[in-house]
Amino acid sequence: MLFERQSDVARKGWFRKDSGRRPWRLSVKLLIASSVAAVIGFSAICTSVMFDMRRGEEELARQTLENLASSIDADISRNIELYDLSLRNVATNLVMPEIEKVSKEIRHLILFDHAATARHFGAIQVFDAQGKLTIDAASLDPVPEDRSDEEYFFVHRDKPDVGLYMSRPMLHRSAYSIVLSRRVTDADGGFLGVVVGSIRFSYFHDLFGRLTLDPTDTITVLRRDRTIIMRKPFDLDIVGKNLAERKDWNPANLKQGGSYAGVGPVDPTPRLYVRSANTSLFFVVVGKPLASILSLWHREVIRIGAVMVALILFVLGTTLFLAREIGRRAEAEEKLEELATTDALTGLKNRRKFDSEIDLEWRRATRNQTPVAVLMIDADHFKSYNDTFGHQAGDQVLVGIAICISDSVGRAGDCPARYGGEEFAVLLPGLSAVEALTVAETIRLKVEQWAEDPSVTTVSIGVASMTPTAANDWSYLIEAADKALYAAKANGRNQSVVAAIPQLALVA
Repeated sequence: MLFERQSDVARKGWFRKDSGRRPWRLSVKLLIASSVAAVIGFSAICTSVMFDMRRGEEELARQTLENLASSIDADISRNIELYDLSLRNVATNLVMPEIEKVSKEIRHLILFDHAATARHFGAIQVFDAQGKLTIDAASLDPVPEDRSDEEYFFVHRDKPDVGLYMSRPMLHRSAYSIVLSRRVTDADGGFLGVVVGSIRFSYFHDLFGRLTLDPTDTITVLRRDRTIIMRKPFDLDIVGKNLAERKDWNPANLKQGGSYAGVGPVDPTPRLYVRSANTSLFFVVVGKPLASILSLWHREVIRIGAVMVALILFVLGTTLFLAREIGRRAEAEEKLEELATTDALTGLKNRRKFDSEIDLEWRRATRNQTPVAVLMIDADHFKSYNDTFGHQAGDQVLVGIAICISDSVGRAGDCPARYGGEEFAVLLPGLSAVEALTVAETIRLKVEQWAEDPSVTTVSIGVASMTPTAANDWSYLIEAADKALYAAKANGRNQSVVAAIPQLALVA
C-alpha cells in the first residue's frame, strides 16, 4: 500500500544519518596546530643551535690555522732575517778600500767570519758587475761561474732600490733552493755586483715535518707576487707556479691576514684557508679541508637530527592518536545528544529539544524585538485509524506526516518536533502570522496529497505568532497556538487556524 512505500522511503533514505567524515572540530584543529607549531619551534631552535655549533667549529679552526700560519711565518722570517744580516755584512765589507790589499784568507775571515751557517743555508757567493763569480765562501779558489742571465742579477742591476730579493724556486748548486741576494753598490751608487745566498728546500721540509698535520692539510709559502715557493704536500709541478696567472682565481678571496672557505687555486678540495699578515718578501697560507673541520659537527647533526626525527614522529603520532580519540568521543557525544533530543520514530526533534530551542529563540527575539511563530499540528482521526489498522500502520502515518513537515520547513533556525503522541510542533523564528500560515498550509496540503484518500488521515494546524515582551513568556505563544489547533478541529479538521493575539480571536 501507499503508506508502506512512503514508510520505506522514510526509514531507508530520509532519516539516514550522514555516514561521511565529519569536519574536524576546533579542539582537534587546535591540538594539531599546537603540535605542529611546537615541532616547528623545536626544529627551528635545534637548527639554530646546529648552525651556532658549525660557526663555532669554523671559528676555532680559523684561530688554530691563524696561529699555525703566524708560527710558520715567524720561523721563516727569523731565518731569512738572520741570513740577510750575513748578506748585508758581505755587501758592506766588499766596498772597504782595504779589502783589496789583504790576502784571500784574511778576506774570507772579514767577509764570512760572522756569516750565518746552517745545514740548510747555501754558501754565500759574490758576483761582479758582469755576473762572474769572484768570491765563494765555500772555497778560496772557486770554479768560474757566470750568473749574468739569472733573474736576480738583472733585477739588482736594473733596480738599485730593490733591497733583499727572493728568487723563484730553482736548482742552485745541485739543490732545489730559493736564492736570496743583495746589490753591491760603490760610494757613488754604481753597480758593482750581487751577493747571493740560498735556503734549500730541506729547510722547509724539516720545518713542516715538525708540525702535527693531517695528510690533507696544506701549507703554502708564496712570494710577494704570489709565486709558490714551497708547498706541503710537496709537488714539483706546483712549486714555482705563479697564481697571478690563474684566471679562475680571484686574489681578493684571500686578503692579507684574512681567511677564505671554498675551493682554492691549486686543487678542487674545499678548504678553510688562512693567510698570514706578512707584507715583506713572502706570506704563508695554511689550509684545512672543510670536511675535516666539520666532521665532528656532521656526526652531531646526524645524532641530534635522528633524535629530533624520532621526537617529531612521536609527537605527530601521539597528536593524531589523540585527535582521533577526541573525534571519536565527540561523535559519541553527538550520538548521545541526538538520542536525547530526537524522536526515535519520526527522526524529528523531541519535546525536550523543542522546549530548549523555543526558550533560546524567545530570548533572542526579546532582545531583537522580532516575531516568533509556532505551528501546533495534530493528525485528524488518528486514534480511530490506529485502532482500526493497528499501531504499525499508525506509526507509518506519523512518519509520513513528519516527512511532509520536514519537506516544508527548510530554514536553519526552524525546529520541527514531535510534541507528543500524534501531535507535532514547528518553531518558526522571525515569521509573522501570515508567513507562518503559508508554511502551515504547505504542510497541510502535502499531507493531504501524500495520503491520497482524505478519509485516511489529514492534519489540523494551529498558528500563532507574536513579538515577545517582558510581560509574557513563550508558554503564552504555545497556549495561543494550541487554542488555534482546537479551533481548527472544532471547525471540521483538515484546516489551519491563526490565533489573533492578544485577544486570541480565531480566524479560519
